[in-house]
Amino acid sequence: MKSKIAYGGFLILNTLFFCVSHAQNDSIATVKGFINAKSLGVSLTHEHVMSNFGKPSDSTSFYDESRLMKQVVPYLKGLKEMGIHSIFDCTTAYFGRRIDLLEKISDASGVHIITNTGFYGSANDRYIPKFAYQLSPAELAETWTNEFFDGIEGTSVHPGFIKLAFDSGEPSEIDQKLVEAGIITHSKTGLTLAIHTGENIQAAYLTLKLLNEKGVLPNAWIWVHANKVTDDKILLEMAKKGAWISLDGVKADNVEGYVQRLSKFKKHDLLHKVLVSHDGNGFPAGGAIRQFDAIPLHLIPALKNSGFTQSEIDQLLIDNPRKAFMPSIKK
Repeated sequence: MKSKIAYGGFLILNTLFFCVSHAQNDSIATVKGFINAKSLGVSLTHEHVMSNFGKPSDSTSFYDESRLMKQVVPYLKGLKEMGIHSIFDCTTAYFGRRIDLLEKISDASGVHIITNTGFYGSANDRYIPKFAYQLSPAELAETWTNEFFDGIEGTSVHPGFIKLAFDSGEPSEIDQKLVEAGIITHSKTGLTLAIHTGENIQAAYLTLKLLNEKGVLPNAWIWVHANKVTDDKILLEMAKKGAWISLDGVKADNVEGYVQRLSKFKKHDLLHKVLVSHDGNGFPAGGAIRQFDAIPLHLIPALKNSGFTQSEIDQLLIDNPRKAFMPSIKK
């Protein structure tokens, strides 16, 4: 708990110093250390460098490290050659986050990797640790806040965002507790909330309600997997309120649909509230790569053919990720 005594023993002073310092420097945490956010460059905002999603919760931390490195590092090097500079890794604790491996992969590939704090509440709660049910939102938030200030799992690596998730249907008590804890964490750290919400519109409106109750602005929140919502009017409404809309299921065979959706945001002057990514996976439970190269290979050319300017494409892939994830307490 060294961070709690670093500035006169007062966490509030530490919070203010840490957040103001990094806001002034426009810095964001990668697994290799803090960098100026302008150095993020072209960013993929929702990918999994690797994960063990689908495996039993007691085995998600174990990888065949030799196979992992041989498969993932060349792939990320290839992405870098295509112009991808940064990846926001959405694999959480308890379904495959391995800080040590992310450091090695980033070092070997030259790609910036930003990891997360938080717990994953989807998949019928199978990856929520048992102790989370016993803690209050404030106590959970302390766990995640400590990772922000002290580093993750005793390392010098700090999270760059908060990853949470809802199941489908009516939000459960534990899912709501996790989001409440995430909002408290944001209020102490400035970390952005990336919340797997998908087509669960009820959960999206609950998130907005909880943010309002805590006096936190909607731009602290990314609606992850919003591409699964079929009614674009709802997404446009949330974007107008300030939320970030993550259309993160880009594939080679659905690019035209993404061009159409992005054109709607452009028409309504809301392109500045959209993030695009693939939800790919470099090593899904040890299997073949779930590709995350369709944006440079297919989407960018399709956007250009549809009249999107280079400035608008840069906004989607450079400016929006930087603004969405820049740590800043949004009250």
